[in-house]
Formats: sequence, C-alpha cells, structure tokens
Amino acid sequence: MTSNAEPGRKSGAGEVGVSGPTKSLWLRLLAISSAAGGGALLLTSLAALLLDGTAAALSSLFGGALVIAFFAISLLVGHFGGRNHSSGAIGLFAATYFVKVVGFAVVLFAIGSPDWLNGRWFLAGAVVTVVLWQAAEIYGFSKARLQLYNDPDTPEGGTDV
Repeated sequence: MTSNAEPGRKSGAGEVGVSGPTKSLWLRLLAISSAAGGGALLLTSLAALLLDGTAAALSSLFGGALVIAFFAISLLVGHFGGRNHSSGAIGLFAATYFVKVVGFAVVLFAIGSPDWLNGRWFLAGAVVTVVLWQAAEIYGFSKARLQLYNDPDTPEGGTDV
C-alpha cells in the first residue's frame, strides 16, 4: 500500500501520519500467540507443581507444548506459503491441518501414554494454552493493517484525495 500523504502535524513526541500495512503478519501473530501460550504454560505448570507435584507440572507442560507446536506450524506455513502465493494460503492451511491432525495422532498413538503423565493436568495445560493462544491470535488479527482495496489511479496532474 502506498500513499503520498505527508507525515502530518506533530502530536506529543512524534509525528502523526499514515500507517502502513502490517509487515509479516504471520510471524507477528506467532510471536504474540507464543508469548500468550508460554504464559499459559507457566501458569498451569506452576499450579500443577504446587497442587500435585513434578509429574503433574510436566504433564501440563507437555499438553501445552503440543498445542503450541500444532498452532505454530500453521502460522509458519502461512508465513512462508502466503508470501509466495497469498491467494492459496487457505488451501495450504487446510492441507496442513489434515497433515498435522494425522501426524500428531500417529505420533501420540505410537508413543503411547507415559506412566508419569497425569491426564487431568495434560488436558488443563492444553485447554488453557488453546484459549490464551486463540485470544492472542484474535487480538493480533484485530490490530493487523490489511489493504482491502487497491489504491486509486490518479490521472496525470490530478490530485490524490
């Protein structure tokens, strides 16, 4: 998105002007969501450690880490795939989702449930991480600057309104 707007008048410590598009939307969402997911991991793991011990804390960490890995793969696919072929990003997301679900299921069934895994804390870590991750993604999308329409063509010598 380009503009010939001037930066504008001074307001406070900086200039007020035109803001540009969000650079690297997917990586920005990954950073925001990872921070929220990491916070969720810390909260649930600390609660699990205090209430049920080390195995519960590790179970919570494992559940949340799987969620973070699952969602981070999508955002990375969006970043790398959308950069080269933005109109095909939805198709990439759908294909990636299928591969992730099948892949994670195969890995989890192959590994099985370790003896130390506490199912309730595993679920709690996963659910809290999903909720905070999704909230962070919604917040990140709401702050994104996406150009919906092309800039108008101005005739030679015309004004840009």
